[in-house]
Amino acid sequence: MTTAVRVANPQVHELAEGPVWDPVRQRLLWVDIRRGLVFVGVLRDDGTVDVVDEVAFGGTVGAVAVSADGDWVVAGGEELLLRDPAGAVRPGPRILPPGSGRRLNDGKPDPAGRFLVGSLHLQDDDPTGELLAVLDADGTVRVLDDDLTLSNGLGWTADGTRMYSIDTLRRTVYVRDYDPRTGAVGPRTTFLTVDDGHPDGMCLDAEEHLWIAMYGLGQVRRYSPAGELVATLEVPARNVSCVAFAGPRLDTLVITTATQDLTPDELAELPDSGRLFTATPGVRGLPLPLWSGPSRFRFATASEATASTAPRH
Repeated sequence: MTTAVRVANPQVHELAEGPVWDPVRQRLLWVDIRRGLVFVGVLRDDGTVDVVDEVAFGGTVGAVAVSADGDWVVAGGEELLLRDPAGAVRPGPRILPPGSGRRLNDGKPDPAGRFLVGSLHLQDDDPTGELLAVLDADGTVRVLDDDLTLSNGLGWTADGTRMYSIDTLRRTVYVRDYDPRTGAVGPRTTFLTVDDGHPDGMCLDAEEHLWIAMYGLGQVRRYSPAGELVATLEVPARNVSCVAFAGPRLDTLVITTATQDLTPDELAELPDSGRLFTATPGVRGLPLPLWSGPSRFRFATASEATASTAPRH
């Protein structure tokens, strides 16, 4: 595939991740995990992205999802954070025990609006036992997987009956049956494995092909529903972290990258590392469901709610 990949804006991220298209407000959201930032941008017709808001949270921010009303659910370090449209932030359900040595990572809503989020280990000594958990509409948390090495990208088929998930350090994409009505899952099986680079974030297009960011390779790969590699996008940044389709027609592929793990020589060789990129690959994406929202949650008391850091432009 010879699709051109272009730099979307001058912003440089340490670990950009989790691009999300908000169709209600026509905005693009993404995070810089280690800096604890959520960015909001306007996607222009030429593929550039203007940052219009930048919201800081204490600690890391692994992912963000948005509801129809504009509420955010944010994957904080060990718990979820809930931000209302006025900017007030409240603690949400805890996913990881305090002092676990782990943090929350990639997350997405399922076809019914439940929020799924995974974890990773902060040290390299014991990367096993990571979680993939589900936040149900009533605020309770269920664990789907507890044997992962680094829980990452998620995606569903158009009818919501098959779910894909990535375990990065095993270089494996899993698939399982999924009931979007109840959230029940079938047995997890291996969809594909790779022998170079590490699969990170992913999304699906309207032809139900998987687009996978290949961390360490400077690539985004497109795989067919049969698991065949059918196209590769070359990105001028080695550490490609995530992908998502965006725009009113969902025909713009947004690609996040990182400067994390690069030496000074590597940064000099690939000076656009850490930037946001866009491409127009000639296929549209599947719409990403909106988060179901916080209406049923048992919130913290009003005194526990905090205002988010003022936007920085």
